Amino acid sequence: SAAYGAFTPTNGADPLNLTVDFSGTTQYGGSFSTNRLTQDGYASGELSGIDIDSSGVVQARYSNGRSIPLGKIALADFPNPEGLQKQGDTRWTETFASGAPLRGEAGTSSLGLIQSGALEASNVDLTAELVQMIISQRGFQANAQMISTMDEITQTVINIR
Repeated sequence: SAAYGAFTPTNGADPLNLTVDFSGTTQYGGSFSTNRLTQDGYASGELSGIDIDSSGVVQARYSNGRSIPLGKIALADFPNPEGLQKQGDTRWTETFASGAPLRGEAGTSSLGLIQSGALEASNVDLTAELVQMIISQRGFQANAQMISTMDEITQTVINIR
């Protein structure tokens, strides 16, 4: 005969259905051993990584080889992206000038695809930054020269008798 049961772990894992079949067991006054063990589920696993595919599906990857979808990233486009209000280095807020967001999934309408793990190219104009650095350096040199000149004038005044 078989015994059936369900077990719900307290750590948030999926419930388990258990079936224990005692039909191949005997009871004698001697030692007991398991002759055969089968399993129809997955081995335990720990979170080993997060993957995001080009369509925006976020998957949890576990050490037992199993992957579980966690959700999907939504994208938004604006009729006038230049009208967005900057809220930080990479955060923007919708304004009247930007228009209402057009939300959707990656790869649909005018929305692009998601490339997980890629670094965005710098949006810094290297020529402009180099010019600013040269201007700052010239200003520093001028200030250093002014301090040196003031020191010479002070020494001259002190040495006048």
